[in-house]
Amino acid sequence: MKFLIYISLEYGFPIVRPLQVEILKRGYKVAWYIENEISKRKLKLSEKLLNTVKEVMDFKPDAVLVASNEVPHFFPGIKVQLFHGFSVNKRTKDKGHFRIRGFFDLYCTQGPSTTTYFKELEIKYKYFKVVETGWSKVDVLFPVLKKIVTSKPTIFIASTFTERLSLAHNSAVFKELVSLIESEDWNWIVNLHPKMDAKIVNKFQQLNSYKNVKYLPFLEDLEPLKQADVMFTDTSSIITEFIIQKKPVITFNNNLPKDCFINISTVDNLKSNIELALKRPEDLMAKIEKFVLDEHPYFDGKSSERVLDATLNFLDKDQSSLKRKPLNLLRKYQMRKKMNYFKF
Repeated sequence: MKFLIYISLEYGFPIVRPLQVEILKRGYKVAWYIENEISKRKLKLSEKLLNTVKEVMDFKPDAVLVASNEVPHFFPGIKVQLFHGFSVNKRTKDKGHFRIRGFFDLYCTQGPSTTTYFKELEIKYKYFKVVETGWSKVDVLFPVLKKIVTSKPTIFIASTFTERLSLAHNSAVFKELVSLIESEDWNWIVNLHPKMDAKIVNKFQQLNSYKNVKYLPFLEDLEPLKQADVMFTDTSSIITEFIIQKKPVITFNNNLPKDCFINISTVDNLKSNIELALKRPEDLMAKIEKFVLDEHPYFDGKSSERVLDATLNFLDKDQSSLKRKPLNLLRKYQMRKKMNYFKF
């Protein structure tokens, strides 16, 4: 059995690497195809890279595992959608996370909040299957570590790059963070969006001069989220990745705050709300529990196993009852042009 991992942007690496571990553990073959030349540098020496479409065709994968929204339809093997994030806004069911583009045979969903609607789409379109597996990227978070009571609390700061939504662009927030870093016996981890303005990045990188601050320019995986007790963020998509550990999140002017977030509009009460979050009040934790069970009700760190099982089951069963995928001639032509491949 041969698997191809398809990467278009760097955010895909922490999604697919746990799957590679599971593939190799089962004795199967795996290779990579990476669109972006710069991203190829992130491959390890032990990982097999296919540089050309011809190499992919010769490799003849049985399944292509995809962390982005599109994949070359002419690649051999079934196409498996892994998703590059959680659904941030469930009101936009016709966009983004729930858009059906006609490329995939199997959707591996993260939890009921996505599975329910994708199951409706499966019935509607009839040319793909949907299996709820959990998300491979978050396997590293589980099981959740039980922290020693006497250890210092750790606060994780994350910010999106969109200026009107970003706490990192707010000077009052930065000033208050510096004050808390200097006055409180807390540890801090800082990670900004990869597309963040360079001036903002430089300002936050300077916080590394404090002994209790660790600035992370890029999250290779989600391991740092395990170390934190509370997250302070804005409208970043990382919220769900953190809160599924059943840990509190404080949001700053979130554009669609859930009742399980502690949402604030000024920094005046940031300290008191961090202290509240560290106490984990019962009513807040009950709301977090409800949210988590809807988003990602898997706490065993075995979502990669379930994705592989779902893929193998799909390959093993007769799928003749499925309709043919739509022609999508324009989109397919655009894909062939992008890949410079016109052999049939």
